[in-house]
Amino acid sequence: MKVAVATDDKVNISHHFGRTLGFRVFEINSKTILNEEYRQNIGKSNGQCGSCDHSSMINNIKDCDLVICYGMGMGIYNDLVRNNIKAVITEEITVDGAINKLIEADLINRLDKLH
Repeated sequence: MKVAVATDDKVNISHHFGRTLGFRVFEINSKTILNEEYRQNIGKSNGQCGSCDHSSMINNIKDCDLVICYGMGMGIYNDLVRNNIKAVITEEITVDGAINKLIEADLINRLDKLH
C-alpha cells in the first residue's frame, strides 16, 4: 500500500490538503515501511478559494491508495474517491504519529471534518 501524508514541513500534518506544500509518501507492506519519498504539491492553492488544480494534485499522488491530512474540502475529497484514492482526515499532529497509528490499524478517520 502507498500512503501520501500532506505536510508543510515534513514533520507535521498540513491543516489543509489544497494548501499543503507537499507529501511524504510511504510504501507499507505488512506493518513495515519499505520506502519513503517526498513530493512537492503540484497544483496547490494560492490561498484563494478554488485556486487549486485538483487534477494536478491527484496526478502527483495517483499511485497512492490513501491520503492522510488534517482537513480538506468536499470537492477534492470527491475527486480523490473518483480516482480510487481513500482520504483519511485525522486529528493526529505528526506524520510519523499518523503512519504509526495507520500501521497499527488505530487511525481514526474524521470525515465529519470535511468542509
